Amino acid sequence: MKFRTFGRTGFQIADISYGLWGMSGWSGSDDSESLTSLQLSVDLGCNFFDTAWAYGGGKSDGILGEILTRNAGKRLYAASKIPPANLKWPARPSYKYQEVFPPAHVFKYADLIRKKLRQDSIDLLQFHVWDDSWADDPDFRSTVEQLKRDGIIRYFGLSLNRWEPENGIRAIRTGLVDAVQVIYNIFDQAPEDELFPVCQELNVGVIARVPFDEGSLGGKMTLETTFPKNDWRSGYFGPENLKNTIPRVEALKKILPAGMTLPEMALRFIVSHPAVSTTIAGMRKEQHVRQNLAASDAGPLDSALLAELKKHRWDRKPAPWSD
Repeated sequence: MKFRTFGRTGFQIADISYGLWGMSGWSGSDDSESLTSLQLSVDLGCNFFDTAWAYGGGKSDGILGEILTRNAGKRLYAASKIPPANLKWPARPSYKYQEVFPPAHVFKYADLIRKKLRQDSIDLLQFHVWDDSWADDPDFRSTVEQLKRDGIIRYFGLSLNRWEPENGIRAIRTGLVDAVQVIYNIFDQAPEDELFPVCQELNVGVIARVPFDEGSLGGKMTLETTFPKNDWRSGYFGPENLKNTIPRVEALKKILPAGMTLPEMALRFIVSHPAVSTTIAGMRKEQHVRQNLAASDAGPLDSALLAELKKHRWDRKPAPWSD
């Protein structure tokens, strides 16, 4: 494993880390398999794990808490997220800050998450949605400052809305935000335009999420792929998105270097950018843990391949099926 400094937190974290959404929000998850895979990742050197209360109403937080307890002698970093009080994803400018993150709601869920993680202080607590119109709200500042002052959290972050990477820059410039989580992958390269330069300027950590475009960059989906109705991907990969996605994935397969898989290329593309602190991959099976973490050892892609992948940028705008 290779490690990077996580912005101004000073944490030394694995550049390819673990995302726990698939352990409760997707079909086919098995708790025993999840725990085994998580433990394998720890044994292989992974030390950063990202979860959220919304992933099963605290279920994923609890699974991570078990792993942290089993490995109490190792420095593992836990990141989680507070759900919006109005339970609406993503955030909209029409929502008032007090409707989404009122102080009582924030402190309630911070305590619930802390108990699930079995930790006195949360390494990184994030708001699960954000709109920059809230950046100057006095409750935002006072809440984050109190969370840190009381030792409930060590650092604070934001999870930015899908395909809105600039919708967080105002908040970053308040000085309250230590890390941002943003969708960044071969298709979704827009964070490079404005967000990443600001993060580098202010030494803000970057968690790149959705490295495989919710699964398409795993390379196994086809135009006939379907998911169970209770699986979030059944909406994301509905007919409208699937028919546009698969041809782009097939085009990427044509430029794969010999001996490299599409998931490996996807991960190594992300860690090739110096602004990225880590990328969080969902890994429910042991074989995926071994494959994905091995991409860390392989390191960044060469400049020629990176230049070719820049041509596969796909700028998209939020749609009802992408929420």
